[in-house]
Amino acid sequence: MMLSKYDVGEEDIDAVTDQSQITILGQSSPIHHMQLPVIEVMKDFMSGKTLFRNLMGIILQGVNFLITERTNQIYGQLLESAVLLSLEIIILVMEKDSVVSDFWRPLYQPLDVVLSQDHNQIVVLLEYVRYDFQPQIQLCSVKILSILSSRMVGLSQLLLKSNSAIGLIEDYAACLELRSEECQIIEDSSVDPGVLIMQLLIDNINRPAPNITHLLLKFDVDSPVERTLLQPKFHYSCLKVILDILDKLLKPDVNALLHEFGFQLLYELCVDPLTSAPIMDLLSTKKYHFFVKHLNSVGIAPLPKRTCSQALRISSLHQRAWLMKLLAVELHSAEIADPNHREACQNILSELFGQRNTEYGVDHDASFFITQNETGSISKSKVLELLEIIQFESPDITLKCSQFVSNLKYSSMAEDILTSPTTMGKGVYYHSERGDRLIDLVSFRDKLWQKWNLNNSELNSFGSEIELNAIRDAIQQLLRWGWKYNKNLEEQAAQLHMLTSWSQIVEISASQKISSLENRSDILFQLLDASLNFSGSPDCSLRMAQMLTQVGLTCMAKLRDERFALPSDLTSETITCLHIIMTKQLSNGACQSILFKLILAVLRRESSETLRRRQYALLLSYFQYCRHVLDSDVRTTILEFLSVDEQDNGDLDLEKMDKDQAELAHANFTILRKEEQPILNLVIKDATQGSESVKTMSLYVIDALICVDHEKFFLSQLQSRGFLRSCFLNMSNFSYQDGGFSLDSMHRLCTLEAEFSLLLRICHKYGKSGSQILFSMGSLHHIASCKALHLPMKGSFRRHDTRVEKNSADLDKQQMVVAPILRLLFSLTSLVETSELFEVKNKVVREIVEFIKGHQLLFDQVLQEDISDADELTMELVNHVVGILTKVWPYEESDDYGFVQRLFGMMRSLWSRDPDVFTSIGSARSEIQQKADVSISRLCFSLSSYIYFLVTKKSLRLQIFDHASTATQQPTLASLVFFLGSLATVLDRAAEEKYLLLNKIKDINELSRQEVDEIITMYVSHGYASSSENIQKRRYMAMVGMCKIVGHRSRLIMLLLLLAQNLMNIILAHFNDSNSLKALSDAKEELHSLCGRLIPVLERLELVNEDKTGHNLKVFHRLARSLKEMSIQKLAN
Repeated sequence: MMLSKYDVGEEDIDAVTDQSQITILGQSSPIHHMQLPVIEVMKDFMSGKTLFRNLMGIILQGVNFLITERTNQIYGQLLESAVLLSLEIIILVMEKDSVVSDFWRPLYQPLDVVLSQDHNQIVVLLEYVRYDFQPQIQLCSVKILSILSSRMVGLSQLLLKSNSAIGLIEDYAACLELRSEECQIIEDSSVDPGVLIMQLLIDNINRPAPNITHLLLKFDVDSPVERTLLQPKFHYSCLKVILDILDKLLKPDVNALLHEFGFQLLYELCVDPLTSAPIMDLLSTKKYHFFVKHLNSVGIAPLPKRTCSQALRISSLHQRAWLMKLLAVELHSAEIADPNHREACQNILSELFGQRNTEYGVDHDASFFITQNETGSISKSKVLELLEIIQFESPDITLKCSQFVSNLKYSSMAEDILTSPTTMGKGVYYHSERGDRLIDLVSFRDKLWQKWNLNNSELNSFGSEIELNAIRDAIQQLLRWGWKYNKNLEEQAAQLHMLTSWSQIVEISASQKISSLENRSDILFQLLDASLNFSGSPDCSLRMAQMLTQVGLTCMAKLRDERFALPSDLTSETITCLHIIMTKQLSNGACQSILFKLILAVLRRESSETLRRRQYALLLSYFQYCRHVLDSDVRTTILEFLSVDEQDNGDLDLEKMDKDQAELAHANFTILRKEEQPILNLVIKDATQGSESVKTMSLYVIDALICVDHEKFFLSQLQSRGFLRSCFLNMSNFSYQDGGFSLDSMHRLCTLEAEFSLLLRICHKYGKSGSQILFSMGSLHHIASCKALHLPMKGSFRRHDTRVEKNSADLDKQQMVVAPILRLLFSLTSLVETSELFEVKNKVVREIVEFIKGHQLLFDQVLQEDISDADELTMELVNHVVGILTKVWPYEESDDYGFVQRLFGMMRSLWSRDPDVFTSIGSARSEIQQKADVSISRLCFSLSSYIYFLVTKKSLRLQIFDHASTATQQPTLASLVFFLGSLATVLDRAAEEKYLLLNKIKDINELSRQEVDEIITMYVSHGYASSSENIQKRRYMAMVGMCKIVGHRSRLIMLLLLLAQNLMNIILAHFNDSNSLKALSDAKEELHSLCGRLIPVLERLELVNEDKTGHNLKVFHRLARSLKEMSIQKLAN
């Protein structure tokens, strides 16, 4: 009684210290005689003295002696009581000795150390689990093993050496089996031997091997545990009993916790590195059919009603949760090469989704996601049935105790106890075996009485009968409230647990295993639709909505992948154009349903920034899905060329696809317009008042709304609400600390990048009218005052070494600040073309020029880049800077800033190179280099347009050749002719390569595997191609890879034709100008030399083939002929 009532605390630590000081001083003191009896008892046990020896004398008689005496002797019951009391005292001491043991050493040791001095003592204590006459003795033995296993590392080896391990394994199995046959419900799980054994096994899984769990479950503890071959049918152990319990699932109301912890134990074993392989191999065997059998018997069984048995309902939810986690582990981690695991995974997927599995050639009966049952009616797949089970309103845990107690004084007293810092950690609250933080009703009752007695100490000895009755009734009501609160909290946690497990199995199936099923798009749509339905319902809690939205994100991402994936059930070796366009596109009605339900989910009453970030990401993913019916990597013109035969057969109609896509875009806009008021209110509020991360996502959502806009509806809404002006103000007021490299500064940079992206989207969506709106709002002034442009940035724009933090930060600034600003500025230059050419004071030109002058350092730094080995980002920056300068700088009268000379220098550098400047022509180079060729041709085109403008509008005249007497950076006509010759070579090679690739694409089904592999090696990234793929998939990869290259070549050819046309027009302008003719005639020899070089180049350009380039070349050929005729005339004169 003393041990149970007294809590050993920190104030008892000094007991030994004081006594040792007394001994040293040799003096007597009252302190020595005033030690509490319970402390003296603790000291006795922790030093193995009289009390300990007497108790162990009773216990060490052993379980067999107790059984004999209990059966044959009258005093057997008294002996039984003595043993029980002794075991309880041992447990109480063990529960309290850890508080003081570290401070009382070395005089006193923890009780487990004292017991381990004689191993027989430990064995005898543990063997009492065999005593089934008195369950309390068994409970004590199990508790002692639980404590010892947590303290003693080598406990299992100790039991093996004492030759008691086999008997102990069988005793625990018998105790667990006996408990499973009970007929009465044990309300208090702390006195349930079955639950205690299950908890013992679960708690010891992660302890050093071999541990008690390994021993009791009959793992091989004499060799590495992970190599065990489990055979529970031949070895009687807890594992055999647990599998039998889960196989039969008898008495679900009595054994609910056994079933629940049984599934949990198997899951914990499956995820433990040592026990995972043996237990998963066992469960996947045909002897058990564990996964599929329990999916039917437990997973989709009706959920018990809350009003009938809430405890059973809670346990049933947890059982399903642990079962689904087991299924997820099998799907995620199973070794597919093993036939048992492969078949188990196939069966799980087939049962979950009601589908025929095609990846391994196994054909199951069910073949539709919505299947027909035996009666012929339509039934949903099990994965949707599992979700429906948890689609109920979560029990309310926000119900205050004041709603149960009418007297405010008593309810406030209860609130004080529950919220007091002194009781939050312990006392009033405890953690259940599931980890739920619940109210300890006994402690709560005691503290209510204590607080009431303290507040009413002035009452006389008889007290107030009325007051006593009132507090008694109030406490009863508060305890009822506490019980209801606990149960509701447990049920809510169980519901969340099951949804977590459901989301895991869905995400693993969707991301890793979906390719083995038919009708994948239908499956993903149904999962996405069900997730959105539930997340938008009022029954769905905030945390559940977050998980469901994450599932939706995964399904939406896989839907995007599925559109362009090769069908897994393709039986023919023939690959057609249709395969690179789409495998399965959801109908417009299905897409509209997704958008409508997604909007309802976004507008749900209870929300948070975390949830809305995921919802916004899902909304953006949806818009990306709708934007491209055709494969974005393959140009439409290529598909049109390839699909001529298929269109004749009626298999492919690109025009119909375009029409359907336009209808879908309009339908999306209509749905959004109906909900524009609440949607815009929410998104704009997040974009202006939310955290930086949600601001960024909100801005991209607004960007997406602009993409689907019609008749400037959303643009006008943003203008009327003042949102665009607030974006410009944010740019002007941008601030940063720590040099812009802190996490907060990076978040603000992400938001700034999203704002620039939105403004750029307006320019692209609405063209010059959109640019005019932004310009009229003072966009250039706000951008120029943005402090982000002044962030410290060292060195080159190119990434020298990403391992160096500063260079990485520089790259971030380029991507997030410099590039977006230059893109926006380049878009605004479209307004220059609408201005009068010679109006120097034109407002657009003037403001852009002032911006350039104000940021000369940035423009200089970009222009100084070496483009010969520049990366993609650097080339983009150079293109934008050159494009901006070539648009507005011709209107600037002076060149004090040196930009004209730098542009001329760039021309001379680029136009004097051999055709090898286009690095990927005629060789198998990476896609990055293919894009680099396009970037260089764009740069050359911008420079040629600049020269053309100066020649035709500013009367600039170029020299024929360089002269030592005239030092100028201007290109010469000879350099133009030389570069034109290089262009002719590159154009011819690119057109020939494109033509050959198109023919290979058409004949893809005629190519051998070796030829296909060569194409993949040349044109497909190594990360996307696997040598183990079958010939159909490899042909598909080769076809898509070649189509990408043809797309790059088409863009290059178009730019080369425009560039060559510009150069010919510049030369033609010189030949047609009278003043220029006079100057040229003065240098007749140079003119003849120029024409002699020009004529062969023009003859080659005349031979450029329309069929190979894919362009109408009538104007191009006419220009080449005209210039050729004039050159011949000049040469003849």
